Amino acid sequence: MGKLKGFIEYNRTDEKYLSVTERLKNYKEFTITPDQSEMVEQGGRCMDCGVPFCHSGCPLGNLIPDFNDAVYRKEWKLALDILHSTNNFPEFTGRLCPAPCESACVLGLINPPVSIEMIEKYIVERGFEEGWIKAKAPTKRTNKKIAVVGSGPAGLAAAQQLNSVGHTVEVFERDEKIGGLLRYGIPDFKLEKSIIDRRLTILEEEGVIFHVSKEVGTDIPVSELEKEFDIILLTGGATIRRKLPIKGHDLKGVVQAMDFLKHQNEVVDLKIDQQKNYSATSKNVIVIGGGDTGSDCIGTSNRHKAKSVTNFEILDKPSTDRTEENPWPYWPFTLKTSSSHEEGIERKWSIMTKEFIGDKNKNLTGIKTVAVDWKIDGDRRKLIEIEDSEKVWPCELALLALGFTGPEQDLFSSLNIDLDQTLKPLTKNYKTSNPKVFAAGDLRRGQSLIVWAISEGREAAYHIDKQLMGNTNLPSKIDGDLPSVK
Repeated sequence: MGKLKGFIEYNRTDEKYLSVTERLKNYKEFTITPDQSEMVEQGGRCMDCGVPFCHSGCPLGNLIPDFNDAVYRKEWKLALDILHSTNNFPEFTGRLCPAPCESACVLGLINPPVSIEMIEKYIVERGFEEGWIKAKAPTKRTNKKIAVVGSGPAGLAAAQQLNSVGHTVEVFERDEKIGGLLRYGIPDFKLEKSIIDRRLTILEEEGVIFHVSKEVGTDIPVSELEKEFDIILLTGGATIRRKLPIKGHDLKGVVQAMDFLKHQNEVVDLKIDQQKNYSATSKNVIVIGGGDTGSDCIGTSNRHKAKSVTNFEILDKPSTDRTEENPWPYWPFTLKTSSSHEEGIERKWSIMTKEFIGDKNKNLTGIKTVAVDWKIDGDRRKLIEIEDSEKVWPCELALLALGFTGPEQDLFSSLNIDLDQTLKPLTKNYKTSNPKVFAAGDLRRGQSLIVWAISEGREAAYHIDKQLMGNTNLPSKIDGDLPSVK
């Protein structure tokens, strides 16, 4: 794969950004397109490693050495075909995936890994630029109808796969526009919404039917779907936000991160007015939670021109290198510094929020915290509050980026679906206890990565088509039926 000894001759190249000063002026993406020669070199760094662990690192099973080699040989159209054979939407994953494939790259044992995600992004962007990515409508239709409830990456991937084999697929979305968390959870500076619309145009030309502002169970009776469709696929995500039930949690200024991010996306995409409760302008902002959602809140707050932005994380500060308990090729639990962190942030670890403090009008004015320590207690780690470490931080906007507890429950009872102990659907081959209903994505597996969502949608489509037709030509990573590309 790649160039013989290319991993020795070429250094890793990462995507470059506009300066912080420039990118904070707006909500647009701020990456700088690399030269083609840089991409060719990066493809050439891919080793003939024998066992490509990047495959196991990627939930989609992307054929990474193959498209890297094609890029090195400047066969961009072939690289695109290879990429699309396992990934419906590389323009999304190339921007949003945390790249577990790179963490599993064999080269990463001795040198910085291959820039797989950057290569992926610019293969698909080259495809759109050259006009290679076009709608591929099925040549004939079956008489089967499938309703997909939810239009995030899992739902869209399933819809495209099922439509490609001739089924009539209708996607139902309760929000005003299609995209799920892609549209309403990811800031525009990471994914401009024109990127979503560009792909949706292709899906519509292929024959996928979209319904917006249609909530199943409210605007459309569940019984109507059961009557009209052969299969219902639930891909509504894990949307229940984790709360922080401490004193003052109901104060004005204590806001769920996803509500904050969704509102900002609507300001940019739908041109609605900025609401004061969701504005960080001139406020001391504290983001509670150190994951990707917290990072997105930090970048958004900086663009609002917040007075200050501080990030709280209850866990210890991670090490910069892998520990013995976290070996290659597993995902590295090391210190991550995102582009949003680089834009201006004070990060605090081993800190726990004890109370939200407000004024007489119930407006948030501060946060009381305590420092914590983590002690080993047998096979578990135990949290210990440190005495005399209490502190009050000025804060007018607290953003809770604490993750999600699971999916909403209303549809499950209406469809007579059995649930597991975590209140997610019990499934076998993505089929629930109701033989007409399948489930996929975060709704089925819990909060996860975009690559897992797309993988779930593709696998669900495989099993749905197999049930409807008795056999299927759709690929499946799980069943070992990945496509070959010549």
